[in-house]
Amino acid sequence: MLEHVDRVQIAVTDRAAAAQTFIDVFDGQMVKDDEVRVLGAKRRVVHAGTSEFELLEPNGVGPVQAYLNQWGEGLFAAGFSTNDVAALASRLQSKGMQFTDEGGQLFIAPDQTPGLRMVISQEVARPMVGLMRYLYEATNLISDHEAAANFYADRFGLDSSRFVPIKSKQYGYDGQLTMFNPPERLDRIELSHITDDTRPMGRFMTRRGGETLYMCYIEAEEIAPIVQRLDKRGMRYAGRDPQSPNPEGIFLHPATLHGVLMGCSRTNLAWVWSGRPELAGVSATDVGEH
Repeated sequence: MLEHVDRVQIAVTDRAAAAQTFIDVFDGQMVKDDEVRVLGAKRRVVHAGTSEFELLEPNGVGPVQAYLNQWGEGLFAAGFSTNDVAALASRLQSKGMQFTDEGGQLFIAPDQTPGLRMVISQEVARPMVGLMRYLYEATNLISDHEAAANFYADRFGLDSSRFVPIKSKQYGYDGQLTMFNPPERLDRIELSHITDDTRPMGRFMTRRGGETLYMCYIEAEEIAPIVQRLDKRGMRYAGRDPQSPNPEGIFLHPATLHGVLMGCSRTNLAWVWSGRPELAGVSATDVGEH
């Protein structure tokens, strides 16, 4: 019942400044400015690629203010689209999940999932805007990837036979990709079970005290135009290969995007580690690990 990773929500101290960052880096467009009562936040939405970035500034006491007080700016929630919000709401209710329905979106707190705060929105076809194509992944650090996979399949009507095993010695994890609709698209939740808690992902999970949202991934037709914008503004990023520039993808440092760690891969590259390497147009040895 999930169609796309269609947005992320980011807790920020100044939504106007944060929105300008996403406009500057990805050539996005501001869509609207409103409020989300359940989160206690003012919201500014930027459209980039076919996805949306919701910049949440606290509007009094609430979850966004609590997040900022504890962690500072950063990735607050992962957003997913569905063709029938009401039907999914009914399914979640039947399985004992709690959520808040506001403005046509379902807001799900992380205590209802394996640590992943979620927002569910109606599937909408958007034109592709700017330098990126779309969001396709949210990374959920979990303690038991099999249990988490079963949870997401059951609650959100995903087909677990499509899920793809993953493992990385370099980054210290194993787990699964909960592919929504392969090979048509890459959208998924990455379930990362930490196998080396001395690596950055493991240290992050330790700091957060358990299962949590970690990062997101976008796809772009070309990486160079984004890099040029980052360089012009003195923003931090790293190539996929730390030894040399790599046109296949980059990692945008949290200091660049208001606390958000974001991967950016060129079109179809992610199929290398997503179960269909023949769709990537390059061999796995050419791009290294995820």
